[in-house]
Amino acid sequence: MAKGLFDCSGKVTLVTGGNGGIGLGFAMGVAKQGGDLAIWARNAEKNAAAKAELLAAGAGRVETYLVDVSTEEAIIAGYDQLMNDFGRIDCVFANSGASPRYNSVFDMPTEHWFEFQKTALHGAFFTLREAARHMKARAEGGEPGGSLVACGSLSLFQGLPGKMEYAASKCGVLAVIRCLAAEMGEFGVRANVIAPGMIMTPMMGPKDGPAVQYLTAQYSPVTPMKRVGYPEDFEGIGAFLCSDASSFITGETITVDGGYMIRM
Repeated sequence: MAKGLFDCSGKVTLVTGGNGGIGLGFAMGVAKQGGDLAIWARNAEKNAAAKAELLAAGAGRVETYLVDVSTEEAIIAGYDQLMNDFGRIDCVFANSGASPRYNSVFDMPTEHWFEFQKTALHGAFFTLREAARHMKARAEGGEPGGSLVACGSLSLFQGLPGKMEYAASKCGVLAVIRCLAAEMGEFGVRANVIAPGMIMTPMMGPKDGPAVQYLTAQYSPVTPMKRVGYPEDFEGIGAFLCSDASSFITGETITVDGGYMIRM
């Protein structure tokens, strides 16, 4: 019996890139609702620190794995490990990605375009596909349900000069999610995208550093909430999408941007 509307106890959630930033924020929301967590990332030290934080927040169980989602083989092996440890998968947040590097289409090398998609697009697809396979098998065994979530961005709605590799990957993942929503509904599995606005993550440097200060000054005045976002702003949406509270919501793109997209 659920302990509350957003109860995640007894559910297993996988978060790729979950040892920091938005991924860790999402995972923290699940942890605070008693869920079990599997974290895929490439830094063992950061994985260990994230595990300690998540357990302290209330997670039932946390396991971390060194998985590079840029290859299909690593993803399939990662699921083999996860299923061996947990025996089930209830929610997946395909969050691993990379930041765009260039400011003009004319500066972007061909090899960068292809290399970027290995993680940002192909990695997300294989992560979601393999989760869908496990959820379908469980549904056919008499236990339907599950939640597939991908990390999008406001580049789903806006053109960004020079950021074609990034925007294309996000738009591609959105299409994958919508197709999964259409196909997986009969198994009780929903699929949704989170589209973050300007979020201050550790990769941008310290909170009092020049990059964070500049972006905060630029975005806060033009955002209805009059501030930028932080990883902890994803705790609520993490608990919501991984719990049964979101059981009739699928095929949606949910912006977490302080209202940035509706400003004049």
